[in-house]
Amino acid sequence: MSVREHKILIVKLGYSETLVPEQRKQCSLGDVFRTTVLLHLFKNDRVTWLTDRAAVPLLAGNPYIARILTFDPVNILELETERFDKVINLEKIPSICAMADRIDAWNHYGFGYDPETRGVEAYEEAHAALTMATSEDMKKLNDQCWAEVLYSMLGATWHGENYILGYRPQTREQYDLGFNMYVGKLMPVKAWPMAYWTQLAGLAEGRYTVSFQECLDDLNGYIDWINSCRILITNDTLGLYLGVALGKKVLALFGPSSATEQSPHERLRVLTPPLERDCMPCSRPRCALGDSCMRYLKPSMVFEAIREWCA
Repeated sequence: MSVREHKILIVKLGYSETLVPEQRKQCSLGDVFRTTVLLHLFKNDRVTWLTDRAAVPLLAGNPYIARILTFDPVNILELETERFDKVINLEKIPSICAMADRIDAWNHYGFGYDPETRGVEAYEEAHAALTMATSEDMKKLNDQCWAEVLYSMLGATWHGENYILGYRPQTREQYDLGFNMYVGKLMPVKAWPMAYWTQLAGLAEGRYTVSFQECLDDLNGYIDWINSCRILITNDTLGLYLGVALGKKVLALFGPSSATEQSPHERLRVLTPPLERDCMPCSRPRCALGDSCMRYLKPSMVFEAIREWCA
């Protein structure tokens, strides 16, 4: 007997990161892309994904997404005429939560709208995620990675599934090291000092070929660049997730953002500053001390990690 295909709607625009309290109108591409790990749960279903226009290239060609809709009034009206088995809303902006609540479904997951407070409420399995997003203390106590939290919001268990990328790169490996230097506007403090990248390139000279981040305004070109590198050295940003999805060796530099939340993968290694600060990770856009912890992750430490991995 064949299994009935279920209709699933995922609402992930990237306007509010699932485990971060800040909300904005600019799309967090990294937060959208790492949510693709959920698609492993719905490989036999018909998935519709509602997202921001900027994130469409990250989802296009994905074999487990039947329909990608951009967040606009026409598409919202269309969705409100349909019935789904599951609506999974991972945005925490009240107006988007209210919109997701209006869509007819047997079950709603993630975040909904609370008419009494005119704010956000969590469906049963998402209470822990909402608490982590609103409490710095709870966020620091969290010992689950992002994928574990995401799966638990659906009552499922994560078993190491990876992110899923639809685009097929057009390049081959030609550089030993790729330097993924830039971060988004939400948390500029995550960036490793620019002078350190130059120093790291100097340490690598004569031993490894190096390429600095390319194609900042072209997502497919950016993916092609990552694919051309054997090892990606990166801040906590979109390139990290793309590198993991492409099967690259990824050396990720963490400080103010939580390394614990990063889903572990065989080809991923994480470096953090050798500091004992109660504020780490702070998850704030700027350092309250005026002395970024990323300054204490020295180029020599990163280069030694590269040498060990290449040995």
